[in-house]
Amino acid sequence: RLRGAPVASTDEALPREALPPEGAEETFPDEGGEEAFPEEGGAGFADAPKDSAVASVTPEQMARALAFPVRTRGFTLATLDGRDVDGETAESTAGNHAHALRNPVPPIPVLVGAVDGFGLVDTETDPDGFMRRTRFAYTDGVNAYPTLPVRVAAGLLGVSEVTLSGRKLRLGSRTYAVDTDGGAAIDYGGGELHERFHTVPLLDVLDGWVHRDKGQPSKLPSEAFRGKVVVIGGTALGLSDIKATSFQAEVPGVMKQAAVLETLLGNGRFITRTPLAVDLSLTLLVALVSVVLLMTTRWTPLEILWPVALLLGMSLVTGRFLSSGTHVLTALPSMAGLLASVTAVAFNHLVANRETEFVRAAFSRFMEPKLVEQMISERKLPRLDGENVEISAFFSDIRGFSTFSERFKEDPRSLVRILNTYLTRVSGVLLKEGGCLDKYIGDAVVCLFGAPMRQDDHAVRACRGALAAKAEVDWMREEFSAKGLPDVYTRIGVNSAVNFVGNFGSEQLFSYTAIGDGMNLAARLEGANKAYGSVIMIGPRTYELAREHIEVRELDRVRVAGKTEAVTVYELLSLKGGLDARKRATVERYHAALAVYREARFDEAVSMLEELGTEDPDDGPTKALLERCHKYAKAPPPDFDGVASLDK
Repeated sequence: RLRGAPVASTDEALPREALPPEGAEETFPDEGGEEAFPEEGGAGFADAPKDSAVASVTPEQMARALAFPVRTRGFTLATLDGRDVDGETAESTAGNHAHALRNPVPPIPVLVGAVDGFGLVDTETDPDGFMRRTRFAYTDGVNAYPTLPVRVAAGLLGVSEVTLSGRKLRLGSRTYAVDTDGGAAIDYGGGELHERFHTVPLLDVLDGWVHRDKGQPSKLPSEAFRGKVVVIGGTALGLSDIKATSFQAEVPGVMKQAAVLETLLGNGRFITRTPLAVDLSLTLLVALVSVVLLMTTRWTPLEILWPVALLLGMSLVTGRFLSSGTHVLTALPSMAGLLASVTAVAFNHLVANRETEFVRAAFSRFMEPKLVEQMISERKLPRLDGENVEISAFFSDIRGFSTFSERFKEDPRSLVRILNTYLTRVSGVLLKEGGCLDKYIGDAVVCLFGAPMRQDDHAVRACRGALAAKAEVDWMREEFSAKGLPDVYTRIGVNSAVNFVGNFGSEQLFSYTAIGDGMNLAARLEGANKAYGSVIMIGPRTYELAREHIEVRELDRVRVAGKTEAVTVYELLSLKGGLDARKRATVERYHAALAVYREARFDEAVSMLEELGTEDPDDGPTKALLERCHKYAKAPPPDFDGVASLDK
């Protein structure tokens, strides 16, 4: 080792004394003899005998031969790796594991002056033993020493100095991108030494030299190396110069020198790292996209496929950058994306479990349990903060409940039992049709169809539920009559419209319900049954949605208080095909009388309705329209338009 090297002046030529003496002949040991080496502790290369064929070289001359001008701007040259010092130095450091700078191992003095220059040859392995990167110059604290490929390229390009500045390596007119530390990753190209470079066995070279010396033909042409850069190195396993790269575990060490030299002389592209800010930004972006994507979609297949897609996508993205000579971190963004994905999925499932339990607890008492579980399994959970949804609203009320309750003034418990029986049986048939119980208002029942679980046939379900509730009440009336209990005649209103559905209330009490004009009209239709003598009245949108499944009677055109537009209301009679011949005839004759009434021919309408009343004396709508026609026949209203006002 060249220890304590003096500062080398590279501006002066190496003195002639450093060269081998003229006329000196090289000496070789006799065949079968042994080479003689100076014993340890004996004279070094600077103390060789004067008559030796090996030239004497002073430390200053050796340093000048090895050093090369390296200009740095914004860079600090890497120092030669530290390693444990030898025993002698260790003793001087009182047994501590001290580290000292390594100096370059000098060449044999006979080469000084015989070659154009020298360069450092080092494996430059990463901590895991792989050769991935290289620096282009080192320092021992005194002089700068370029690596062998840089020194060779400088000699071939006629460059007298190397410059490192602004993430650039400059050799004359050539510029190469490097990292901020003055190094770069080596582009091995992914191939083996024999695939990337033309290799010639040393035996072929010697065989060709012998044959040409004897004037014999040789397999190796004399111009085989003419005009080419030749890198000499061992490739056999037994030479212990086998290293590992990112592509192969066993590669001749000379592969690194050849790959770096080819880059310097050829395509001029090393692999450089992206700035730390770019890597961190990419990491944050991947994590953010993963979280937002998985938390907003909450789609199980995506939760499974996204990590795989993330890894493949990062490989493709970084591969594209790598092909252009830029190394973007892959592991850090990938791990951040995977961690963010796992966190998002865990959060999704935690929130989903909480939402599921909340929905199950909130709706199990108001909906069929099977529908609640179906809603949960299909992930059709309602938005509890509210949303606009088209639903069908059901309102029912007991006629004359005030008079009904007066009979139990002295026995309120009996009233509670009767009312509970009524509400339980009516609610049961509504739940079977997929309704969601909204609330009880005394004896009134409010039920929603189409929310919280979406139902495309919500209008049909509401109509079936209304007819089933009417049938259930009819059975209860017979039971109550047999027991001597009061009548529980019920009126029902159904209307379909877009309403705002969600959780409403205060911090102390809230419930899932709907608000909107559609709900108001449903309540008014329930009350309007009294004026028309009907049991179930439905709105125009309900009829439009369910007309293929129900039998109805058009009752009238009404104008709701606060509205200027008139709407047509219908009496729901039965499901499709369930109307008997007598009732069908009543409906047809009622429609005929209604048409005459709308033409303000009240006397003619009276005659038609009286005849109809004789045939079907229990038909409530016939009686109501007949009463109105009698009234208008005596005092025709001004500006009659055939629309009734629905004030209550």
